[in-house]
Amino acid sequence: MKAYFGRRTTLSASHRLHSDAMSAEENQAVYGKCNNPHGHGHNYVVEVLVGGAVDAETGMVVNLAALDEVVRKKVLDRFDHANLNLDPYFKNRVPTTENLCRAVFDLLRDAMPMGELTRVRVEETENNFFEYCGE
Repeated sequence: MKAYFGRRTTLSASHRLHSDAMSAEENQAVYGKCNNPHGHGHNYVVEVLVGGAVDAETGMVVNLAALDEVVRKKVLDRFDHANLNLDPYFKNRVPTTENLCRAVFDLLRDAMPMGELTRVRVEETENNFFEYCGE
């Protein structure tokens, strides 16, 4: 039997939406106030969904404490209270929520203590969210 376990956490980070491939005018037109040279921040909600067989002995898809540890080490220690523009992952990428969601997925994909990473969802605001399920 395959089941799914989801876990939510939060992180706070700043960013500036800006592409070096576009002019200042184009960046302003595309990103608006999010192109502020001083950046701005969000309190992101990150959801991780792990799928897999329910372990006969433990009755779990994944150990909650082990999953929390992986998310802390791979994601929170790296991005919480950071400027995303300064992270190497975003060296050649605009730090949009879409790209942050993909970064979280990429960082966690091979680090799951049990089960398989199924989906990552990142809420930027109460109205904006993005989901990534891998390629």
